[in-house]
Amino acid sequence: MGKDRAYNSIMTGLIEAMDDATGKKPLSKRHTVTVEPVKKYGADDVKRIRHSTGMSQTTLASYMGVSNKTVEAWEAGTNHPSGAASRILHMMELDDELITRFPFVTMNPGK
Repeated sequence: MGKDRAYNSIMTGLIEAMDDATGKKPLSKRHTVTVEPVKKYGADDVKRIRHSTGMSQTTLASYMGVSNKTVEAWEAGTNHPSGAASRILHMMELDDELITRFPFVTMNPGK
């Protein structure tokens, strides 16, 4: 691409971007997205969620992708879930069926 063509291409892009930003000629729809803050979970919360699912600490650790020691620490209150782990716990708390609807979990009925 020659210098003139490159310059013209860049300028065209900048003009389009300015027109979009100022509302003169919007190029795309805008959506307002609100993300709920990550919920904080204490030891009793983790235990309650785990018990409501019928999972052992080992199974919950495997489900969450963390070590057994991590779940033990959460339930002892020496550490707390954060980030993605808190999001998954929140999803489990909101939806009793969550753990059975995904292919990486198999629930075997008790005998």
